[in-house]
Amino acid sequence: MKFDSPAGPNPIDQLKVVGRPLDRIDGPLKTTGGAPYAYERHEAAPNAAYGYILGSAIAKGRIRSLRTDRARSAPGVLAVVTAENAGEVGKGQYNTAKLLGGPEIQHYHQAIAVVVAETFEQACSAAQLVQVDYAATAGAFDLEAAKGSAIKPESDDPGSAPDSAHGDFDGAFAAAPVTLDQTYTTPDHSHAMMEPHSTTASWAGDKLTLWTSNQMIAWSKGDIAKTFGLKPENVRLDSPYIGGGFGGKLFVRADAVMAALGSRAIDGRPVKVALQRPLVINNATHRPATIQRIRIGTERDGRITAIGHQSWSGDLPGGGLETAAAQTKLLYAGANRMTAMRLATLDLPEGNAMRAPGEAPGLMALEIAMDEMAETLGMDPVEFRILNDTQVDPEKPERPFSSRRFVECLRTGADRFGWSRRNPTPGAIRDGDHLIGVGMAAGFRNNLLMKSAARVRLNGDGVIIVETDMTDIGTGTYTILAQTAAETMGVTIDKIIVRLGDSDFPASAGSGGQWGANNSTSGVYAACMKLRERVTERLGYPADATFSDGRVRSGRRSATLASAAADSTIVVEDFIEYGDLDKQYQQSTFAGHFVEVAVDAYTGETRIRRMLAVCAAGRILNPKTARSQVIGAMTMGVGAALMEELAVDTRRGFFVNHDLAGYEVPVHADIPHQDVIFIDEVDDKSSPMKAKGVGELGICGVAAAIANAVYNATGVRVRDYPITLDKHIDRLPAITPGPSIPV
Repeated sequence: MKFDSPAGPNPIDQLKVVGRPLDRIDGPLKTTGGAPYAYERHEAAPNAAYGYILGSAIAKGRIRSLRTDRARSAPGVLAVVTAENAGEVGKGQYNTAKLLGGPEIQHYHQAIAVVVAETFEQACSAAQLVQVDYAATAGAFDLEAAKGSAIKPESDDPGSAPDSAHGDFDGAFAAAPVTLDQTYTTPDHSHAMMEPHSTTASWAGDKLTLWTSNQMIAWSKGDIAKTFGLKPENVRLDSPYIGGGFGGKLFVRADAVMAALGSRAIDGRPVKVALQRPLVINNATHRPATIQRIRIGTERDGRITAIGHQSWSGDLPGGGLETAAAQTKLLYAGANRMTAMRLATLDLPEGNAMRAPGEAPGLMALEIAMDEMAETLGMDPVEFRILNDTQVDPEKPERPFSSRRFVECLRTGADRFGWSRRNPTPGAIRDGDHLIGVGMAAGFRNNLLMKSAARVRLNGDGVIIVETDMTDIGTGTYTILAQTAAETMGVTIDKIIVRLGDSDFPASAGSGGQWGANNSTSGVYAACMKLRERVTERLGYPADATFSDGRVRSGRRSATLASAAADSTIVVEDFIEYGDLDKQYQQSTFAGHFVEVAVDAYTGETRIRRMLAVCAAGRILNPKTARSQVIGAMTMGVGAALMEELAVDTRRGFFVNHDLAGYEVPVHADIPHQDVIFIDEVDDKSSPMKAKGVGELGICGVAAAIANAVYNATGVRVRDYPITLDKHIDRLPAITPGPSIPV
């Protein structure tokens, strides 16, 4: 199905199933322990051995010698695989560093060996017996120190170019009556998902099967084939359930490669490997740190005349930018504009996508700058943003937004949150020993379109089976795909079976970039519309027959849907592909985030009291699963604002706090009630579902809203995340004895 013109009325508009807050159809399996995760594929891969990865103890250099004789002779050991005996191991398209290191070492905890044994304990114990002699060399591990040597990366795609310019930014900024010029920093972040990267691998001749935890099956199937020099048809990936990813499982990682190498070394017997938590952090990917300089110039009435955003990030040689200035190209009006992003070479573990890459750290800076500018102007922060709204791409005014209800997000949020009661004077409100503040920020994330396919089967019982390699990373994909099929075919959701995550199924958009829900449901819709054609052909009905209540009707004629497949199952496959509507119209999602905090005047500890997100993201396919996505994203925003930071050892080049004890993330006690409002909208230029993504929008802007609330509470502006108490405790206003000021 080609989607190249705005969607008109279609079966999804009935909203009998789609748009309803239905429970997850996979919920019972997950809550009873019946959902098979990658490390637990006992039935699919019986008699599996265990692999344990040894990671490099240096960040850069080479291995002089690697002795495995003691490990090989340890009890239960079946094999020890290193670069010396692994054979030819390539590098996938989506990997920056090799997933098997040696003799050259590219980053700390790069996998250099896997020990395979009968039990996990035996593999772990034997791995400690491997003796490695390293020759370490100096590396670059400090972004601030490397900033001066950062380069402008090359780009063939104008849409992802590191620089953009419109008008005369320098001249307009110099002439602006009111200006701001500030620098902000964000640290390295870890995905810290509950399920570590895990794979069970098995060979049958030259055919490799990986039961793995991976968000993008088609991408990763290609990379595994490339890594091992296999034909793609000889590779199968299976990821029906994934215990969190946030972008950290978009690509093949060392668990998959080392499990496959381990299995090959023991004649194809299944081998299971899970990255130890330190390797999840140091061996896999992370969100890179940024340094961001933002300049804004306005008229005295608050209208932006110049806006510039420069960002620096780092990665291994061959890596990419953290595109922190991306949203500044589109979010606010302003005739004179400039963005510039630079990439420094760092020898830290690989930087790559983490939930809302680009916009999440970019808005952490931009939305503090907007708050600072509003205060300088003496304007309300909400009204300042509304004044500078735009309904067109500021750099391409001839290109309107497909749907932009940003102002409605802000107005609705302000009204629901009670923003009008805000005291704009910092440090003016207290409750006992706590300083109380409220803050807000904009949320923005682009809507991305990707081809996505599905196969559907109708059997004689009237049951419809949906098959696609789309993955569910805890987002509710099983449920919204079932809702889509049920709505399109006119049946109840209990008549739908959804099968996901198998590379033998048609290739979907995959889970990432906030593109999964809109595109994968559109692919299922396309396949179901083709199934409707086959059903009407079998029944001898016209193409405009109606499908409802498990029946097909045309005039006075009526038949059960099941009767069309009475003689044989009907199987069809189709995909959604897009024309150029996303080029004609800028497609984005918007939010308004509002937060209330309490800062202890004596200790500087910050506690969140209230949170509200108002989101405009097209049709909401399931309000319950969408709300869960947003509150989870808001929780990650709290972590980014107040506690999350990978501490870099700038001498030895690794993340020191590489476990869940040292890398702090929010827990239940940190999170109060969270309120989410979805603006009632459809975007007919996005897809036949008229939906857009929402799972990453929920994190965009949250950290800045918290930072702005902390400033409103204390009068202390912190521009370096996370906002830990040591950064403002010595500047907090004094609390004098007396009654609390009403909040």
